[in-house]
Amino acid sequence: MSIKAEEISALIKKQIENYQSEIKVSDVGTVIVVGDGIARVHGLDNVMAGELVEFSNGSMGMAQNLEENNVGIVILGPYAEIREGSEVRRTGRIMEVPVGEELIGRVVNPLGQPVDGLGPINSTKTRPIESPATGVMDRKSVHEPLQTGIKAIDALVPIGRGQRELIIGDRQTGKTSVAIDTILNQADQNMICIYVAIGQKESTVRNTVETLRKHGALDYTIVVTASASQPAPLLYLAPYAGVTMGEEFMFNGKHVLIVYDDLSKQAAAYRELSLLLRRPPGREAFPGDVFYLHSRLLERAAKLNDTHGAGSITALPFVETQAGDISAYIPTNVISITDGQIFLQSDLFFSGVRPAINAGLSVSRVGGSAQIKAMKKVAGTLRLDLASFRELEAFAQFGSDLDKATQAKLARGARTVEVLKQDLNKPVSVEKQVMIFYALTRGHLDSIPTEQIRRFESEFHAWLDRNHTHLLDHIRTTGDLPKDDEMTAAITEFKKTFVIAE
Repeated sequence: MSIKAEEISALIKKQIENYQSEIKVSDVGTVIVVGDGIARVHGLDNVMAGELVEFSNGSMGMAQNLEENNVGIVILGPYAEIREGSEVRRTGRIMEVPVGEELIGRVVNPLGQPVDGLGPINSTKTRPIESPATGVMDRKSVHEPLQTGIKAIDALVPIGRGQRELIIGDRQTGKTSVAIDTILNQADQNMICIYVAIGQKESTVRNTVETLRKHGALDYTIVVTASASQPAPLLYLAPYAGVTMGEEFMFNGKHVLIVYDDLSKQAAAYRELSLLLRRPPGREAFPGDVFYLHSRLLERAAKLNDTHGAGSITALPFVETQAGDISAYIPTNVISITDGQIFLQSDLFFSGVRPAINAGLSVSRVGGSAQIKAMKKVAGTLRLDLASFRELEAFAQFGSDLDKATQAKLARGARTVEVLKQDLNKPVSVEKQVMIFYALTRGHLDSIPTEQIRRFESEFHAWLDRNHTHLLDHIRTTGDLPKDDEMTAAITEFKKTFVIAE
């Protein structure tokens, strides 16, 4: 097949006419030293703090230390193949994660990539993981209750939408159980939940996800996980990724509950990062900005005013204590940032009081604003009663002959403790809580033996569902108590049918 010379020249001329040169400029640096998930890079003169960079092996990194001669970069992925002299390229993007409805029901890592084996997440929108907290003028005071379904919390340390309530205690005292029960209770409450698991075993996270799936809670929950086997940068980023996903919903007028489980592991990961980046250690070897690490995270929880859509983010951060020491560095930091704390005590937990909430050290700085009227009326004196019972109980161990008033107080206190006990993964609706607290505080349980209180309560709730739904409906719809004689009549009627076991 022969091609004529004029055809070739015409073809060349055509190509020259259509030729367009594209010059692509990108900042490229060189790795000077790498190890322990940290790379020091020379040549990225214009890189921004928190900017994403790409290594030659495809791993991403985040610029942390901007120094005169080099940049300290934390590597967000495998770093075994990165060598001295490897190329690093700027992306021009600040660290960001995908956000939106597509993430609901999924388990993702702190980069927003799915880790549940259910295929890619087709989210079209992203948000930077670091963003300023909502200003005071755009907020509204916390006034709507967030019902946890846990009697001891809803009655003694109520949580409101937009609040930050710390859950603090030693390991194995039921902190995660409190959060899971709260998430389970958000079904039909118009609430999107985000559970951030930081530094936990993968098997533990899997069990948590299965619990949520079994109870149908995964339909409104996003799980962000950075397991113990992941590099420290991912543990540090996980809470920020979670709150960024939540902010997308909050700014669209929705309500979000976010659980950080737990921030002491994030602080430890940040300490590791900071020491590797040669930042000077301070108290307990934590860097000076570890307070800012948690404050800029928790300040993003807010209740927006009506002009901005009235959305909210409620934060439940966890902190693990060592031997109940809440005066350590990280616990005191987070206590001073949050709007109250729920202190879980190991002594109570092991003596069978579960959830093991210490009513004396637990506090909510929002208080009655986060309770419905009915709950305020029946549970108003409960905290003081419980605190005085604990004191009397300690005192009564030494004395045998107690007067009748003291005996009555001790008996009421013992019944209060029994009513506040609750089984795992069984949240109680607020209207049923109000009914049992009414029976308790008005003395209707004084004739029931202490060891049969919990059976009385479960049978009472079931009986109300069958015979007196109008009382429950009244509390649910109006938020106030029905008439005293109606409630007393219902309790008296049930007590006639309740058989006290010998």
